[in-house]
Amino acid sequence: MEQNISQPLSLDVIGAGLAGCEAAWQAANRGVSVCLYEMKPSKYTPAHHSDGFAELVCSNSLRSDSTSNAVGLLKEELRRMGSLIMEAADATKVPAGSALAVDRHLFSEYITEKIKNHPNIKVISEEKSEVSEGYTVIATGPLTSDPMADYIRDTLGCEGLHFFDAAAPIVDFSSINMDIAFFASRYDKGDADYINCPMTKEQYDAFYDALISAKEAELKQFDRDSQKDPKVFEGCMPVEVMARRGRETLLFGPLKPVGLIDKRTGKESYAVVQLRKENVQGTMYNIVGFQTHLTFEEQRRVFRMIPGLENAQFLRYGVMHRNTYLDSPSILDERYAMRKNPNIFFAGQMTGVEGYIESAASGFVAGVNAALSVLGKEPVIFSPRTMIGAMAHYVKNGVNSSFQPMNANFGIIEPLEVRVKGGKIAKNEALAMRSLEIISNMNF
Repeated sequence: MEQNISQPLSLDVIGAGLAGCEAAWQAANRGVSVCLYEMKPSKYTPAHHSDGFAELVCSNSLRSDSTSNAVGLLKEELRRMGSLIMEAADATKVPAGSALAVDRHLFSEYITEKIKNHPNIKVISEEKSEVSEGYTVIATGPLTSDPMADYIRDTLGCEGLHFFDAAAPIVDFSSINMDIAFFASRYDKGDADYINCPMTKEQYDAFYDALISAKEAELKQFDRDSQKDPKVFEGCMPVEVMARRGRETLLFGPLKPVGLIDKRTGKESYAVVQLRKENVQGTMYNIVGFQTHLTFEEQRRVFRMIPGLENAQFLRYGVMHRNTYLDSPSILDERYAMRKNPNIFFAGQMTGVEGYIESAASGFVAGVNAALSVLGKEPVIFSPRTMIGAMAHYVKNGVNSSFQPMNANFGIIEPLEVRVKGGKIAKNEALAMRSLEIISNMNF
C-alpha cells in the first residue's frame, strides 16, 4: 500500500488511560509523530482524581501472573512484544502472591514520565469532542464525556452505543455438572439449546435466602445516578433486587420451570435456572436473567448453590455499571479500526474489553495498526490462537447473544487441535505454550 505523500506521518490519540498510553507508545516507537490529547487536569471524570496518566481507578491488582490463567497469558504476550504498561507494572510491582499488583502512584508516574519524555509524543492538555482529519485512536474510556459520546454516536454513526452495562455471569461449560443439569428448550420448541439446572423447593428456598442477603458491590455515584433512571432499572433489574420483591417472584421470571421437563425423570422441577450458549464453540454459557451487582466473591458463593453449578468456573462475573461501549461487531474489525472509516481506531473498554490488561492489549493492537496505516504498511492481524488475538476476534465477531464486554478468558481462544490429558490446568498450559510460540515468532 502506497503512502499518500500529502498525508502527514502523524497520529492523534485521544485519552491517556492505559489503552491510550499503550497506543501512543507503540505508534511513537514505530516512528510516527503522536499527539496525545488528555483532558486532565482541566477536567476529570467522576472516577479520576490524579493528574497522572494510566490512573488505576479501582484495584491496584492486575490479577494473576500465571500463564495458565488467561490474563496471565495476556500479560506475558504483551511483555514479549514490548508493552509499556507491562514494563511499568513489572517496575512498580508490590508483593501479591501469584498475582501482579502495583504501587498505583509509582505505576502512573512511570508511564507519565515515559510518555512525556518520548521524542515522538506531544501531550496536549485539552478535551477533544471530535476527531481531526487523518488517523486517530479514540481511547476515552467507559466514562467518555457526553460531547465525545454524542460525536461518536451521531457523527461517526456508531449506533448502539451503550451507556449502561448490565451483564449476567458467564461460566465455563466444562465446569457445569451435566449429571445434574440437562439440555432442553421450553416446551421442546426448537433445538435443545439451553442448559437447565433444576431445583427442588428446599434447594430454591436455601438459594433464595442466600441471594436476598448477599453483599452487594459498593456503587460509585455515577453508577447510582444511572440506576435512578426507571427505564434503565426496570429493563435490567439485578436478580437480587427482583428476588426481594417476593419469595415467588423469580419463579415467574428467570427461574420459571414451566415447560422444562427433565427427560431423565419425566418431571417438571420446582424452579429452573437456565444457561444460554455464549459462543459458537459452546465453551461459554451465560446465566439467563442473572444481571447483578453482588460482589464477585458473593456471586461465587451464592450462584454455586445452584444445582449443577457447584463447581462453576466464572469466565466473567455479572456487572451493572455506567459503561460507554460500542456495539463493536457491527463497527470494528480485528485491528480495532472502524469498518466504514478505517482511519479511526478505538481502544480500551469502549471496544468491549473488560479489565486493565485487556484495555492495554487493545491499545497495543490499535496503536500498532494505526501506525502501520500511517506508514502505508500492511496491518498486523493477531491469531485467534493467541489471547490478544482472541480478544480482537471477539470484539470483531461477538457471540450468539447480544454483545457484552468481556475479560480475557480461555473460552474465547481457538481450541487446541488435540485433546490434552491432565485436566483444566494442563489444557490451559498447552494453550499458553501454543500462544507464546506464535507471539515469539511474530515480526512487525
